[in-house]
Amino acid sequence: MESPVRAPTEPDFRLIETFAFRPGQGFVRLERHLRRMARTADWLGVRFDVRRVGEVVDGVSGANPLRCRLTLDLTGAPEITMGPLADNPPDWTVGLATTRLTSSDIWLRHKTTRRAIYDQARAELPDVVDELLFLNERDELCEGTITNLFVETENGCLLTPPVAAGLLPGILREELLETGRAAEAVLTLHDLAAAHRVWMGNSLRGLIPAQAMLP
Repeated sequence: MESPVRAPTEPDFRLIETFAFRPGQGFVRLERHLRRMARTADWLGVRFDVRRVGEVVDGVSGANPLRCRLTLDLTGAPEITMGPLADNPPDWTVGLATTRLTSSDIWLRHKTTRRAIYDQARAELPDVVDELLFLNERDELCEGTITNLFVETENGCLLTPPVAAGLLPGILREELLETGRAAEAVLTLHDLAAAHRVWMGNSLRGLIPAQAMLP
């Protein structure tokens, strides 16, 4: 377990989890999302009250798929907002971000409102690109702005960068690793170019096939 750090002082700081609600199915991977939020709360020394969070989540219902955004402030107060969840596109075009991630940045491993590097990259997305991939200081592939990267080999194995590269350990990624469908591997642009298939994925959207636009 990581040692607790000094909690941020900015008043609008929040822990974040984003997940899907589907009629007839309910929340997708909710328990995994709550466990991740609880781990980050513990790391920051923020109270995570399962009962309060459960009361907020239990108020969600709908006749159509929803995108749910659960937040937790520094006092431990949860809040959830919902919006329509659109269908996935058939595929994505993925480019390369000009900014690099720092593999030793511990904040990359926690989903919070400290997302300036991701938000800035998304604000600069070219019209023909759906997602951007980050490299770290060692020229290793890390992640997208809102997704994890999965490179499929000819034998069907999905390879995804290790947390040590500098990335958020996503919930879909966690599930794929635990079930043996994916494995961690250090990946470079060469691996991306040689991939049998490329996927970008998160818990909200699942796996989306991607075409990489390499420099």
